[in-house]
Amino acid sequence: MSYTSRLLAAASLSALALSSAALADPVFNRISSFAVNSNLSADEDQKTVTSVEIVTASEDGNTLVYSDSPARRIGFIDITDAANPKPAGFVKLDGEPTSVAVAGGKVLVAINTSKSKVEPSGTLLAVDIKDKSVAASCDLGGQPDSVAVAPDGSFAAIAIENERDEDLNDGVIPQMPAGYLSIVKLKDGVADCAAIIKVDLTGLAAVAGDDPEPEFVDINGNNEIAVTLQENNHVVIVGADGKVISHFPAGLVDLAGVDTKSEGAITFTGEKKGVPREPDTVQWIGNDRLLVANEGDYEGGSRGFTIFKRNGEVEFDSGMGFEYQAALAGHYPERRSRAKGVEPEGAEVKQFGADTFLFVLAERASVVGVYKDTDKGPQFMQLLPTGLSPEGAVAIPQRNLLAVSSEVDLVEDGGVRPHVMLYQLGEGTAAYPTILSSMDEKGVPIGWGALSGLTADPEKEGILYAVNDSFYSMQPSIFTIDANQKPARITEAKRILRSGQTAQLLDIEGIVADGKGGFWLASEGRSDTMVPHGILHVNDKGEIDQSIGLPPELAHAETRYGFEGITAVGSGDDLTLWLPVQREWADDEKGTVKLVSYKPKSKEWGAVRYTLDAAPEGGWVGLSEITLHGDFVYLIERDNQVGEKAQVKKLYRVALADLKPAKLGEALPVVNKELVRDLLPDLKSTAGYVIEKVEGFTVDKAGNGYVVTDNDGVNDSNGETLFWSIGKL
Repeated sequence: MSYTSRLLAAASLSALALSSAALADPVFNRISSFAVNSNLSADEDQKTVTSVEIVTASEDGNTLVYSDSPARRIGFIDITDAANPKPAGFVKLDGEPTSVAVAGGKVLVAINTSKSKVEPSGTLLAVDIKDKSVAASCDLGGQPDSVAVAPDGSFAAIAIENERDEDLNDGVIPQMPAGYLSIVKLKDGVADCAAIIKVDLTGLAAVAGDDPEPEFVDINGNNEIAVTLQENNHVVIVGADGKVISHFPAGLVDLAGVDTKSEGAITFTGEKKGVPREPDTVQWIGNDRLLVANEGDYEGGSRGFTIFKRNGEVEFDSGMGFEYQAALAGHYPERRSRAKGVEPEGAEVKQFGADTFLFVLAERASVVGVYKDTDKGPQFMQLLPTGLSPEGAVAIPQRNLLAVSSEVDLVEDGGVRPHVMLYQLGEGTAAYPTILSSMDEKGVPIGWGALSGLTADPEKEGILYAVNDSFYSMQPSIFTIDANQKPARITEAKRILRSGQTAQLLDIEGIVADGKGGFWLASEGRSDTMVPHGILHVNDKGEIDQSIGLPPELAHAETRYGFEGITAVGSGDDLTLWLPVQREWADDEKGTVKLVSYKPKSKEWGAVRYTLDAAPEGGWVGLSEITLHGDFVYLIERDNQVGEKAQVKKLYRVALADLKPAKLGEALPVVNKELVRDLLPDLKSTAGYVIEKVEGFTVDKAGNGYVVTDNDGVNDSNGETLFWSIGKL
């Protein structure tokens, strides 16, 4: 293991040790979320694809302004009451906005108006924040990316990227025309278009030096401009007069303990040698240091961030430390393992009181890492959940606020919309994460995600077990959760084995302890993927020792949506397993599903019928869990809706006395259900958007109920996992 890797592993472990101490300090907690589609006008199609990429704030901190590239507009959000942000309209543009920056009472908007990659063009607009009138427009002569305003408001710097065509020559540069840096003087936020300085950046980088592609700019208190050349793996410092002060390569890194394969398993066992950092966002820390987020592009991406001294010397590199923090919180994006992992892209640096905070945004993990700048290096403080794919951030220290924008809109798939989320620094404890894993014996995180079922230890209060679903097809696991800690802690991951090898072709959606150290498992199955429906039993080592398929009376009507939980009633020869079918099968009446019973001793199958709540428009409702407690079985019933469309996220119960199964093929008795708890208020209490998949519920030995959500393996999901107790039933 390299020195850097050892240092970073130690940093990750020390960060865990510091977490309890850090809670004594003020923390950031999310206080509100603003769905950008709410800024659409009443006469627009509400399914219009929107985005919120770069976000900035007015000088008084009461208005946010953001770029919306697909909708070709900039939007405004009133955050006078930060806990209740309100839509404040938009300005339509004749092009694609790429960045925004506030200058006094104006917002500068960089706009891409290019006809093609080889004919780049763009403009810089000054828009009045109050009346939304356009005060000035400058021709930039090329395709702009980032724009920044000097702290004293005297000038702006614009990165003219003239981005490459990713479909040409596999995206490899050089691809002309070359990019450059533009500097324009400002007066009261209005640009002097006649005096734009064009800074030639060719001949500086060792990588395609004749084709610099500036990505991001930031300006320090000495009016010095830092600009990243992402594809060129280079950083340049330029004076306000347009003269290059210095420049240096961003360099290469060696990574150990990295997941390099997208194979349905989280395995931090690989290594990468000589990875170009290819920095995206750059932020000054004071006047002499630079923070860069190493997203990478077509050659690199070191999965972390770096602090450079102004002469190019590396003061700190996070290596795997940032990615490990995301993995501990269940936010590792396994399907990006072959590429750039969590993909740090955005960053913000601001002083709050006496402390300087570094905020690093992971695009694919949908988190912000919060670090405190100290003389011993950045100290990890906490992880904040964001909307899907965070792109930009702005800190508002005078109001103790941080705003983070997320760009992805899944409206066409019925998914989550883009959001701006607001966080406030204050006394208290961190509300997120609600569940964390531990480092394993090799010094890497226990990888986890897509928790799909819960059960309680029969003998130990607060000790639970969870399973992951088919998203991790090569790593089906049983996780031990210590809910006596806060956040709850995943202390062990036991692989499900078949003949001594990790089992495959499983879709585990339910788990119940057998009281002997083993477990009964429900495999939902999908006939279109050759994953069978069925029941499994594993011993205390996780080895499958029984595999029970469906009888013909069930199998003939099966569909994709199968068993979504399992619980056990009785013991010994009288043991009966109960399994809810998530949605209607071919032989079910519309709006009803089966609760299926199976007796392992006699191998008898039976069922009762359960009536679902009405489905919301455009969605469906189904069951997601079953667990026994006292004289009832408890079931989670949920719709497949997210955010403002979510209506059904409920905990019901059915009396054991009603569970009198009929034989399969006969008329099934309909059971009565009783509402125990509407889970929507719990899901809304996080100040985020309502998460779709409430998947797990159990009751521990002390009678406390616990709920967990499924984060879909951070795939088309922001990765949030919510785990909470509803108290004693």
